[in-house]
Amino acid sequence: MIRVTIADDHAVVRRGLAEILRDTSDIEVIAEASDGDELLASLRQREPDVAVLDLRMPGPSGLDLVKHLRAEFPPLRLLVLSAHPEDQYAVRVVRAGAAGYLTKESAETELVRAVRRVAGGKKYLTPGMAEALLDQLDANPDEAPHAQLSDREFQVMRLIASGMPVSAVAEKLSLSVKTVSTYRTRLLQKMGMANNAEITRYALENGLVE
Repeated sequence: MIRVTIADDHAVVRRGLAEILRDTSDIEVIAEASDGDELLASLRQREPDVAVLDLRMPGPSGLDLVKHLRAEFPPLRLLVLSAHPEDQYAVRVVRAGAAGYLTKESAETELVRAVRRVAGGKKYLTPGMAEALLDQLDANPDEAPHAQLSDREFQVMRLIASGMPVSAVAEKLSLSVKTVSTYRTRLLQKMGMANNAEITRYALENGLVE
């Protein structure tokens, strides 16, 4: 029996995912969580084989949460669920330690197969995700400037592009304003940009923010 914990800040989504998995004979949903902190607390009490988690939740979330979970719970297999296109986030999520990445729109048809695959010790890669991984290996950095960014720089870029001032970004990421300013300077240099307006325009044009 594959034991699964589901983490998503929307109760309706959690319920839907749980129903999909409960229709199988070999998968058991043992816990649910509504944010990153609740997920961590749940895993410290009862660790499943697979955690299906939303990329964006209150509290610890995103790539930081994936890295934290991999460090604290090495045997745990992570299947990240997100509304974001896989070509923008899947590569970073897998590099951070997740065993697979699934868009919410494909969860109804792919969730069970993805859970079984990662529980079996394999990676879950859609054809599009596999292509994105291969493309990144061969990519010219000039074709995708944001591919050159570190995970933290990428995170800061997205938050700035969403309209957050540096002080708000620092608070959200639990960093100092000086540190965030340094990340901002680095990403501007790497991407050949001069200001936040250019960051925002680039992020919007490339579907990096909602």
